[in-house]
Amino acid sequence: MVRTPNDIIEQLARGPEVLDALLETVPTADLKRRPHPAKWSAHEHACHVAVMEPMWRERLERILSEDAPRIVSYEPQDDDPDRLLNVDLQESMRLFRSQRAALVATLRALPASAWNRAASHTSHARYSLFLMCRHIAMHDLLHGYRIEESALGSHWPADG
Repeated sequence: MVRTPNDIIEQLARGPEVLDALLETVPTADLKRRPHPAKWSAHEHACHVAVMEPMWRERLERILSEDAPRIVSYEPQDDDPDRLLNVDLQESMRLFRSQRAALVATLRALPASAWNRAASHTSHARYSLFLMCRHIAMHDLLHGYRIEESALGSHWPADG
């Protein structure tokens, strides 16, 4: 469960290990295979989580340093649809592990009062450091689930 800041920190700390373990179960030939032309492959899901990490860090720093900062939603559908296919998966995951460890270390050092710091968000009615970090933890799991679908061979097109 992710009910307390410590619960969230522990879930965030496990994120890279969870994704690494799931990626190991996807056959190499299926890593970049999309279940549908408009849906991401396991490779893309993992790279997306990794490329989001600097954005989360920037949001964390803004929430800690500004009074009620306005956070603008990131919409990945606005990016080049093949951008993540061209990202090096191993390097992306290496950076993810490193950046996530730094994020977790920062969160562990925060005073309890920091978790209540509020922000506004262009896509959410409520946003705070606590809600953002819980969202990151759920975001990891959402994309982990999509990687799991690739490992299982779920939703492959009928032609192949």
